[in-house]
Amino acid sequence: MIPLRDDAASRRLTAVNTLLIVANLAVYAYEVSLGNAAGAFIDRYAMVPERMAHLLGAAGHAAYATAHPAPAIVTPVTSMFLHGGILHIAGNMLYLFIFGAAVEEAMGHWKFLGFYFASGIAAALAMAAMMPNSKVPVIGASGAIAGVLGAYFVLFPRARVLTLMPLIVVIQMMEVPAVLYLLAWFALQLYWGVHESGQSSVAGGVAWWAHVGGFMFGVALGPLLARQSAAPRRRARRARG
Repeated sequence: MIPLRDDAASRRLTAVNTLLIVANLAVYAYEVSLGNAAGAFIDRYAMVPERMAHLLGAAGHAAYATAHPAPAIVTPVTSMFLHGGILHIAGNMLYLFIFGAAVEEAMGHWKFLGFYFASGIAAALAMAAMMPNSKVPVIGASGAIAGVLGAYFVLFPRARVLTLMPLIVVIQMMEVPAVLYLLAWFALQLYWGVHESGQSSVAGGVAWWAHVGGFMFGVALGPLLARQSAAPRRRARRARG
């Protein structure tokens, strides 16, 4: 299922959401410009669950954290802006573009910015907690975006998402309730997260538990940061239209 647009946001481009997309694209362009050195750059600033788990396990492991290319404590933030390829960043930025604007409108610019980073950090900590032995570097904005999806889930329960649906041999566009779309998305992340539990690496190269943790963080915190009830505001816009 590929989301194309939603009906909850009054504007497609909002200040902070757009800035985050531009920042991610700029960092990715820098990665590409590094050529063969991009791998070392990513390894330096990626979040490694094992490294983070050591840091979380005891304050005495600070020396362990600082002995690595980047202090482990900063990698939940730096890893948010790294991506492993064009499809990786394109998918993440599409989801942020579709769902981020409405959440920013509901929270306001500064709350949304803080919420985005907090979601990414929460997602990284969830990944470290669930996969503490994994040495695989975790990169990408998807943990933070999962938080945005979680907030959208509770703030816009009546919204609908125009979705591109591959149906065996045909591709069809249809509007589906955002609640069902996001529930299906979350169920998929949870399924694969449980499936990979106990392994030392992530299934298919996807940080499933980061997605689960980010989404749950967004569900819990999103309503607390909203300036006003999002659903009534959406209905009012429809009435004016």
